Amino acid sequence: MSKSYEQPQNFDGRPLRAVPSTREDDNSIGGLLRQLAHEIPMLFTKELALAKAEMRENLRATKAGVAAVATGGAVMLAGLVILLMAGVYGLATVLPAWLSALIVGAAALIVGWIMVSAGKKQFEPGSLKPDHTLHSLHKDADAIRGRTP
Repeated sequence: MSKSYEQPQNFDGRPLRAVPSTREDDNSIGGLLRQLAHEIPMLFTKELALAKAEMRENLRATKAGVAAVATGGAVMLAGLVILLMAGVYGLATVLPAWLSALIVGAAALIVGWIMVSAGKKQFEPGSLKPDHTLHSLHKDADAIRGRTP
């Protein structure tokens, strides 16, 4: 039982090559510069695609965060109104009703202001920066300059 092994053929009848052609295999300075001139635009195109994908992912995460905060905030608002009313009714047994409402309202304003201030930090422009792409671009620039990281 003898097996014959044939060389793989491409669709146009030419054999498939696992190595680059002699034209791309040119190791002279001119050949390397031509290869570099061909690969640099491809590199920047891929870096741009990476930046776009990273920004898209950051935006998607931000949208999900905003939706979660908005939904949770609406539910918490209903509970907060009930708790504030209970606080006003509780204080009204000791103080006049208007003073009870004033104290509870002021406390709610202070707590709300602290929460909003803490939440604003989540939406700073620095949180949307494409860190991976910038790091990759710095590595590429160093490699082009001939430095090793």
